Amino acid sequence: MLRFRKQPISYPLRVAPTWRLGWGPGASFEGAAWQEGPLAIALNPARAVESQLVLSPSGRYVVVGDVWLRERRSLLSDLVTEDSLHQSDIQLVAAAWERWQAETLAKLVGSFSLVVWDRERQVLWLGRDPAGARTLYYTALGATRWAAGDLRSLAPYRSTSLDPIALRDYLCCAFVPGDRTLWQDVRELRPGTRLSWPGDDSQPYWQLQERLDAESEVESLEWHGERLRSHLDQVVQDSLPDQAPVGVFLSGGLDSSAVTALAAKFHAHPVHTYSIHFGQDHLGESYPNELEFSSRVAQHCGTQHHVLEIPMRQMWERLPEAMTWLDDPIGDPLTVPNLLLGQLARQQVAVVLNGEGGDPCFGGPKNQPMLINQLYSSVSQQDSLQAYLLAFRKCAADLPQLLKPDLWAAVQHEPYCFADDLHSSASYLNRLMALNIKFKGADQILTKVSNLTRAAGVEGRSPLFDPRIVELSMTIPPQYKLSGVEEKAVLKQAVADLLPEAILKRPKSGMMVPVQAGFQQPWQRTARDLLLSRRAAIAPYLNQALIKDWLNYQGDPWRRYGVKLWLLASLEVWLQVNLKQQ
Repeated sequence: MLRFRKQPISYPLRVAPTWRLGWGPGASFEGAAWQEGPLAIALNPARAVESQLVLSPSGRYVVVGDVWLRERRSLLSDLVTEDSLHQSDIQLVAAAWERWQAETLAKLVGSFSLVVWDRERQVLWLGRDPAGARTLYYTALGATRWAAGDLRSLAPYRSTSLDPIALRDYLCCAFVPGDRTLWQDVRELRPGTRLSWPGDDSQPYWQLQERLDAESEVESLEWHGERLRSHLDQVVQDSLPDQAPVGVFLSGGLDSSAVTALAAKFHAHPVHTYSIHFGQDHLGESYPNELEFSSRVAQHCGTQHHVLEIPMRQMWERLPEAMTWLDDPIGDPLTVPNLLLGQLARQQVAVVLNGEGGDPCFGGPKNQPMLINQLYSSVSQQDSLQAYLLAFRKCAADLPQLLKPDLWAAVQHEPYCFADDLHSSASYLNRLMALNIKFKGADQILTKVSNLTRAAGVEGRSPLFDPRIVELSMTIPPQYKLSGVEEKAVLKQAVADLLPEAILKRPKSGMMVPVQAGFQQPWQRTARDLLLSRRAAIAPYLNQALIKDWLNYQGDPWRRYGVKLWLLASLEVWLQVNLKQQ
């Protein structure tokens, strides 16, 4: 059992809890919104939009959670009542539960984490949306169990014991994959899964599977592109707010450009686009950016375009705020830019779209190392799991030196959550797609978008991660995703009439966050103080001598230490923030 030492971080922000519940003999909240038998539910009135509690029409079911239904038509057609058209999304779920009970979850199209209490049978159901756009956490042990839509709200009911396997996996991926969290006694309900108490009966109600058939295999790229386009048209329209302007985070890459073009085509109200750059280095040279491409797309689509400069010192100074809003730590350098861009967007819009999901669903370039390894594994002597962990380009290869010897001995032979999908019977590229959707999508991308946009006061929506798009992607033959060296061929085909040729043909570069330069110049002293202190939260578990070498850039021919150091800094700050709130 691993415990962290507390070292307060000087940052005043404290995030109020959302909804949370206790189930069992010790379940109790002062001023509970609902208290009945073994169940107690607490809400935060200040965050009422995220903390809704309703009764079903008959009063049998109590429903609490966070629900946004992207598509209500199918439910409304089956629930024809006088009030159904005017019900909120969570009220519609409560009405549906009376008709279908737990089967309701499979009928919902949208983003949700919810809990349903059956007052008659005394059964509690927990459910999460298929893509994982909303989160749901629960304590795994004890006579009294606790659950909440965010991990912060469980702080009073968990221990401070670290899960060593979760730490190992974070160092490999820059996020915690699977049902583990960084806390030993807390689990995350997986996307597309329902859990019932009593009994801890966990079952998937939705599963991501390859669905290639003889017909789709022989159809042309044009046929698949047209089919994808019809789905994209519908999903983006479903994502647009009613009678209000909409925002789009626009990098200038294919994915965000496609969403921007579709939003501009279908929305009758202003479309605002938002891009970032990082200014200049200490020599006055501009850091690499994609403003040429994002500005071109904005002009082509007629959006109201906004560009935010994020100085490198601001990146570091705002890291504690970003980590405060995250459930598990995320070591992606885009966490702070996501937060700041959301705060800019809030000045014009309440809903902001993004292009997240294009790479996992349609064959982005990060799969190429795995494909190369498959071809040359007999030479490289790497098995597929090793290759997959190394493809993240984080700390997988460093674990024997980075983790303290006793910790490494305890975790090195523990299984990884990726194994089943990596060795499934699906085609190899679709196996990689499924891994990226199920883990990187749900455990990094979507939770980052959801938490940080909400922190900024806007609602983030990811059309390319809609389950309808995800399911369709698994029916598309792999050769139309990564076609030779052409990435996302089918997505390019689907939106070819909407975007300039220069955008369709530009190679994927990814958002270029200059963390390498940050640790070499403006962050150098504070990073040393943070990571090399004997009182650092990570000190008992990681080899600080190795971290010191990284801070000195000793032995870094591939210039990857900046990414690793940001991952470690994010972890340290997240731990300090969360231990302060314990």
